[in-house]
Amino acid sequence: MDLGRAASGRRRLKDLLLQKDNRVCSDCNAPDPKWASANIGVFICLKCCGVHRSLGTHISKVLSVTLDEWSDDEVDAMIEVGGNASANSIYEAYIPEGYTKPGPDATPEQRSQFIRSKYELQEFLKPSLRIVSGKSNQSSSSGSFMDSFRSAGSQRMEGMIEFIGMLKVKVIQGTNLAIRDIKSSDPYVVLNLGSQTVQTTVVRSNLNPVWNEERMLSVPEHYGQLKLKVYDYDTFSADDIMGEADIDLQSLITSAMAFRDPGMYSDMQIGKWLKSDDNALIEDSPVEISDGKIKQMMTIRLQNVESGDIELELEWIPLDQ
Repeated sequence: MDLGRAASGRRRLKDLLLQKDNRVCSDCNAPDPKWASANIGVFICLKCCGVHRSLGTHISKVLSVTLDEWSDDEVDAMIEVGGNASANSIYEAYIPEGYTKPGPDATPEQRSQFIRSKYELQEFLKPSLRIVSGKSNQSSSSGSFMDSFRSAGSQRMEGMIEFIGMLKVKVIQGTNLAIRDIKSSDPYVVLNLGSQTVQTTVVRSNLNPVWNEERMLSVPEHYGQLKLKVYDYDTFSADDIMGEADIDLQSLITSAMAFRDPGMYSDMQIGKWLKSDDNALIEDSPVEISDGKIKQMMTIRLQNVESGDIELELEWIPLDQ
């Protein structure tokens, strides 16, 4: 990425965030939102961010204002919308009389119900702007930020999910990965946590790829294991599996809950995931406070494959950050 263009994009985004209506969450009015839905064009708090992520990127593509890299198109789309007031004039145009918009202290159920009604079901839109499945003529006033919306009723999640924090996963590199083409492979990594899936870019013809790519996942209250799979990208056929592994998050999250304000502590080890015959670790994986952040480095031996290791760094991001 061109550093000058990236800096310019960050400045433009910051200027937009400084506008009065963008200093509170678009959905619950919590102060100082640090997240945004790039395709909708609104700034949101971390609690609402978790619900947006559960909607799927086909409805809301969530990015951190400070932690993620933004493309020029994503910044342009935010600026085109103009921020929370402009978007809400459409998405909240017809809130029923007596309906109460959730506040910063709303329950997860209240927050989820409102956000799904607002964006997924589009219950508060002017009827002429509502988007349905299939091709339709859209009013020009709805703008490009609605172009990616489709009816998602079949993808509604059952029940409500409460998120306890965010997980930033840095996929650093792979070593001695398996050959799936004639002499090499085109590997990429897929990460799955609950109903969320993210993946890295494809590295062409490389068995020792370096990604150094960060991906964000919301952590539900009942989080389970982080699933990792490596695939070989194929243009004309299904992608071949190149190994997989399950990552236990308990040591990281338990340590994070015990040290809720890591900025108060000096650098130190606060936990450890121990290597055993039952997991994919190559060696013990310590959980540490480093520069006021809770991180965990690990090297994973891929399972169900002839060879391959993946190096990762996990970072815990609390809800109030």
